[in-house]
Amino acid sequence: MDFDFGPYFAKYEKLVAAADAAFERVKQAHAECVKCAEGCADCCHAVFDLTLIEALYINHRFNQEFKCPESVDLEEKANKTDRLMAKIKRRAQEDLLSGKPEADILADLARERVRCPLLNTTDLCALYRYRPLTCRFYGIPTAIGSGGYTCGLSGFKEGETYPTVNLDAIHARLQEISAELIRDLQSRFIKLADILVPLSTALITEYDEAYFGLKETLPDDLPPKQRRSRRHP
Repeated sequence: MDFDFGPYFAKYEKLVAAADAAFERVKQAHAECVKCAEGCADCCHAVFDLTLIEALYINHRFNQEFKCPESVDLEEKANKTDRLMAKIKRRAQEDLLSGKPEADILADLARERVRCPLLNTTDLCALYRYRPLTCRFYGIPTAIGSGGYTCGLSGFKEGETYPTVNLDAIHARLQEISAELIRDLQSRFIKLADILVPLSTALITEYDEAYFGLKETLPDDLPPKQRRSRRHP
């Protein structure tokens, strides 16, 4: 599509650089606690979502880096993962509607082990250079809302005080960039700025004029178009 995403990607990449710098500061200060190493894929089996700008960026880099037949294999894996994520989220929504406490639902989601479609057979990320922010912070202490979190394989001890990354602030900035993008695109789908999707969805979605509501012939409620498996209907 005829739109320059570059300025918005540049803003996102500034966040990436800040994230990497924050990780390194904590790692240098607490080297004995940070256990991240090549081949450790604990963070690659988790349920988390991406904001619009990050989903667009990951999709863009994926399309740059991979061509057939490798891209077909990765898209097939992403399709399978996406179907699994849809089931998990549907179950979470049903639990919420049934009255289950939100804290319990979030705890259940945190225990889900969903293998990232970008994780290869040697437990390395196929798109490591462009991995999401969530992956970059995994392994050091983070805070979301009123809760604190860190990798269970790390050496950080409960009750101790450590430098902690405020993920709420990071997420707010990501949404801000997404909102700027939707505003400048003059999209009819204003709420796209608030969208959150799994990485698997980001990989297989076609972010075109139809997706952004720039074609007047399409109904407002049309679901995002995705690249479905070329091996299964």
